[in-house]
Amino acid sequence: MNVQLEMSVQATAPSATKIAFILVTSLFFMWGLSHGLLDVLNKHFQDSLHVSKAQSGLIQAAYFGAYFIVALPVGSFMNRCGYKAGILVGLALFALGALLFIPATQMGTFAAFVGALFILACGLGCLETAANLYASVLGAPETAERRLNFAQSFNGLGVFVGPLIGGSLFFAPPVALVGFSFDPVMLTYACLGFVVILMMGVFVVSPLPEIQVQRSDSDKAGITRSLWSYPNFTGALVAQFFYIAAQVGVGAFFINYAMEHWNGMTTQKASYLLSIAMLSFMVGRFISTWLMRYLPAAAMLIGYGCLNAVLCAVAVAGIEELSVYALIGVFFFMSIMYPSIFAMGVKNLGGHTKKAGSFLVMTLVGGAIAPYCMGTIADSYGTSLAFLVPLLCFLVVAVYGIKQRGRA
Repeated sequence: MNVQLEMSVQATAPSATKIAFILVTSLFFMWGLSHGLLDVLNKHFQDSLHVSKAQSGLIQAAYFGAYFIVALPVGSFMNRCGYKAGILVGLALFALGALLFIPATQMGTFAAFVGALFILACGLGCLETAANLYASVLGAPETAERRLNFAQSFNGLGVFVGPLIGGSLFFAPPVALVGFSFDPVMLTYACLGFVVILMMGVFVVSPLPEIQVQRSDSDKAGITRSLWSYPNFTGALVAQFFYIAAQVGVGAFFINYAMEHWNGMTTQKASYLLSIAMLSFMVGRFISTWLMRYLPAAAMLIGYGCLNAVLCAVAVAGIEELSVYALIGVFFFMSIMYPSIFAMGVKNLGGHTKKAGSFLVMTLVGGAIAPYCMGTIADSYGTSLAFLVPLLCFLVVAVYGIKQRGRA
């Protein structure tokens, strides 16, 4: 028995749908920017607050742990109030967390910054739950993977810009403005908070068509399937957990790895190199979205997962300079994994769609676990050996692609 997804859009004008998609795509850029800044913060706090690699992994633990906490509540909230309400709550928490960097800087403790990042990430958890679901259902189900990959391409642009900003500002001396000296990290996040507040105003006045998921004939007859009986969804939970673990782990320790495996590399240069890796990620999204016209998403997931396992093996080998280039390649092949797994996981779930999206966003908790594990391995055995963790994760992603071949 198949439950088919039928959708009706309350605002029927095609222009309204296009405007909604453009606005939602801007959200992908903003949380990509925040993610890009996060990886530079990891190294910055190691230097400025003198925390270990394992302790710096607690930044990602708080950041991605927030996704686990807010995903289900915001999914229930959207069921009652709609996608737009979920987006506005997410933007409000995003802005609050960014502005909390001002008192956190005055306190000057690692815990204060982690707390601010947790609030900020609660907002991003709301946005990811709302925007990923909205982009995936704002059109025909058969093109969901391609549509979500296109929107996520602008997330790639954000994660490219983030390390450029972080590398330029975070390791610089205090910024002098109108006779006052400002910490560059605080100033960066304060500006980010004000931009998000402006975006809230745009979303408040913009009418977004609300997608209504209709019951299938079998649902109306009282014959329903449990969400947990859909193998595309249950498999996606596992694959997404391991993918996020790999993505966050690779990004968190890229700067450390580059400095250890490239003679003469400085922290700032390594930050710029991370930005190049993020550019590879963005280019990978655009190119791979185009390739999806000709290749099934599941087949690409298999190929990209296997290629990344090989590239991580090169990183584990620790070959001078070559291993750093291999990690840049990893970002290219990570590009389609999150949106493809997400779209496959929520496809044809009918009335379960919003709840399934919430559970899938909860899997971002993988990003809270992997950096601490990798940091512990790096502190004890070296950074190169820590990349065994993402190697195994990418193999799990490839297995999900194999199981979805013929279904996607």
